[in-house]
Amino acid sequence: MGKTALVTGGSRGIGRAIAERLAADGDTVVLTYANDATAARETVERITEDGGRAFALRAELGLPGASAALWAAYDELGLDGVDIIVNNAGIGLPVPLGQVTEEDFDRVFAVNVRAPFFVVQEALGRLRDGGRVINVSSGAARIAMPEILAYGATKGALDTLTLNLAKVLGARGITVNSVAPGIVDTDMNAGWLRGNAEAEAHAASVAALGRTGRPEDIADVVGFLASDAGRWVTGRVVDATGGSGL
Repeated sequence: MGKTALVTGGSRGIGRAIAERLAADGDTVVLTYANDATAARETVERITEDGGRAFALRAELGLPGASAALWAAYDELGLDGVDIIVNNAGIGLPVPLGQVTEEDFDRVFAVNVRAPFFVVQEALGRLRDGGRVINVSSGAARIAMPEILAYGATKGALDTLTLNLAKVLGARGITVNSVAPGIVDTDMNAGWLRGNAEAEAHAASVAALGRTGRPEDIADVVGFLASDAGRWVTGRVVDATGGSGL
């Protein structure tokens, strides 16, 4: 409570739910967005209307120099450091192996792996001792899903980054963990999920708990890891798939 958090990709979906959860816990939240300024503004307004404090920064992560530019803009807010970093920004690549281009591959790795790496690297002098780094991974890192093979590979790489960062930052009391969602009802999945009874039934059947995930399901796990209650958990991938793939 009373900490400062950066949530990348925090304007919609899981990122919005995480930003709102941390703000509800009393944290000042800085959320980033790539293109949808309207959604970012709406998220900030929702937080402030509920008595919280939030800011939005545009950051097209994955481009060279984007992480340094993000932190430079962050510094201009005058927040004097950060306690919690949530690397949530990511893109999908629903393309089978034979159709993935080198450009596709480079882009999804740049956003989903390179950006979190350099967001943390650039934050080292700003991240307070006892802080938290939480990477939003995916169940696709452990469940074979050939239709999104390259995307799943990025999340496997992100989990490896989590493991090593936990070792590097542990001496400062900083915990580093991944949270791995399954199928979640978000705008990213809306095109194939919402309004499609067959797809909705399939998504629900995949999870042992018998329903599609909601953004709040993931946000609550992040909230735990970001809180003092999560102080003794580090270097872990916390499965938040509702028991998918069991």
